[in-house]
Amino acid sequence: MTHPEGTTSTPDVAVLRYAAFTSHPDGGNPAGVVLDAASLGEEQMLAIAAEVGYSETAFVTSRDEQRRRFTLRYFSPLAEVAFCGHATVATAVALAARMGPGDLSFDTPAGDINVATVADGNGAVRATLTSVPTRSRPAQAAEVDATLSALRWDTADLDPALPPHVAFAGNEHLVLATGSRARLADLDYDFEALAKVMRAYGWTTVHLVWRESDSHFHARDPFPVGGVPEDPATGAAAAAFGGYLRTLGLAPTAGAITIRQGEDMGRPSDLTVDVARDDARVRVSGYAVPIPTAAILAGSRPGRR
Repeated sequence: MTHPEGTTSTPDVAVLRYAAFTSHPDGGNPAGVVLDAASLGEEQMLAIAAEVGYSETAFVTSRDEQRRRFTLRYFSPLAEVAFCGHATVATAVALAARMGPGDLSFDTPAGDINVATVADGNGAVRATLTSVPTRSRPAQAAEVDATLSALRWDTADLDPALPPHVAFAGNEHLVLATGSRARLADLDYDFEALAKVMRAYGWTTVHLVWRESDSHFHARDPFPVGGVPEDPATGAAAAAFGGYLRTLGLAPTAGAITIRQGEDMGRPSDLTVDVARDDARVRVSGYAVPIPTAAILAGSRPGRR
C-alpha cells in the first residue's frame, strides 16, 4: 500500500508524521497525527501511539469541516494526555494542508483550543494556538527537593530570580530555572525516580529553563511519565511558562518571548510565546512540516525508554 510523503499505516489507520516548532523535518518535536480516528477506541489509540513511538500522537475523533471544528485526543506511548501543544500545531498544519489555512477549533480534554493557521510567502504554514486560561503557584519545598534529587541537581543550580512554580495551561508542569546554560546542557537524570515524582504530583513535564535575556529562554522538558526521556519542543509547557511569567510580573510589556528547545538533543525547536497582560490565556506559535517517509524508516523518533 502506498502512502503520501510523511504518512505510514497502522492496521488500516493512516498516521501522518510531522515535526512541530520547526521548518525542517530534522528539527522540532515529531508528532503522529491521525485525521480519521472516529472508529478507534482508547486501547487502539494507545497502541498506535506506542507503535509510532513519539512523545504524543493526536487523534481527530470527530469533525465538523464546515465550522472547522474538531475533537482531538492525545496519547503518549504510555497514557492519554489532556493537552499537547506540539501535536496540536502538527494537527492544525496537517488540516490546513487539506482544507486551506484559516482558523480551527479543537475540543480537547483540557478544553477548547483555537488555532490560527497562516501560510507564509514560501507556502510553509505557521500555527498559533491559544491556550486555556493559565495559572501558576509557588512550588512546595517537598516538590522541589524530590525533583532536584531525581535530576541530580542542587539548589545552588537554580536561578533565585525565577522561583520554582507549578504552572498550568491545560496540564501541570513544574518550572525550574537554572542559573547557567551549562547546567541545562548537562542533563543526566534518574528516569524512574523522576517519573515517580511526576506521577505523585500529577505533572506532565518538568520545564527546565535558562534565561538568556528577558525575552529569550532555553528549555528542556524531561517526559518520563510519557515513556520518553525528553521532549524536543513542548507547546503546552511553553504556554504554562508564559502564564508563569505573567504571574511573576516578568512577561515583556511589548512583544513576544522566544523559547529555544531541543538543541541539546540535536532537534532544535523554536517556540514563540505571546503573553497578554489582560488575558489569562497564552498564545504559542510555530511551524510544522511533514517528516519524509525515508526519514521515518531511518528512525526519526526521539529516544525512548
